[in-house]
Amino acid sequence: MENSKLERINELAHIAKERELTAEELAERDTLRKEYIAEWRAGAMQVLDNTYIQTPDGKKHKLQRKK
Repeated sequence: MENSKLERINELAHIAKERELTAEELAERDTLRKEYIAEWRAGAMQVLDNTYIQTPDGKKHKLQRKK
């Protein structure tokens, strides 16, 4: 996520502590949050897709997704 978008999320959080956000600001915050969470999840999934479990006998098994 672009640094400017993260800064805008933080700016909106500070504004929300001082006063109520307008409808446009709420919509912008929600959009930015959804984008941030989607990117975070994609990164986490990429890490988990490249994770291996090593058993005591030395064999490595790729981490499997639950069904």
